[in-house]
Amino acid sequence: MNEAQRHTLLGIARETVKAVITGVPLPQPQLDEPALTACCGCFVTLKTRGRLRGCIGQFTSDRPLVELVVEMAEASASKDPRFFDHPLTAWDLRDLEIEISVLSPLERTDNPLALRLGVDGIYIKRGYASGCFLPQVATETGWTSEEFLSSCCSHKAGLPPDAWKDPKTEVYLFTAEVFGTSPEST
Repeated sequence: MNEAQRHTLLGIARETVKAVITGVPLPQPQLDEPALTACCGCFVTLKTRGRLRGCIGQFTSDRPLVELVVEMAEASASKDPRFFDHPLTAWDLRDLEIEISVLSPLERTDNPLALRLGVDGIYIKRGYASGCFLPQVATETGWTSEEFLSSCCSHKAGLPPDAWKDPKTEVYLFTAEVFGTSPEST
């Protein structure tokens, strides 16, 4: 994806968050660029003053990326259950940082320790329990591969920390094209 396409997606995400906060209709972008209309997963992460304020996404999509960005930006701004008691407000808009992670398809691995820290994200699933970390989480936390996998199991999926070692637990790897803005840069 080129810089102009990234800038377009970030602008649409910011416009979506503003619409959610101010109660106006969500944007309905009509774009025909192949990179923006490809069907792939994405996450939209929102931060204010460096603090997480929302992060929601999905791994696959049968809709164009630009439509999924609108949906995930809306969900990140209003439906992330971690922030129901402290929702974004109009005051937060000038300090809003937006990061979009466009995902590759998931690939199941039989060797979770083969993940490349800071490059691969993980999705861990066992029965109805599941959790994921985007690739940048490893860089932000400084975790080892084992800590990355164990923390995803215990803190995201609600599984025992060593569940990733069990062959009955499905571990998937994916990469992400990650780009973002600082406050008021879109």
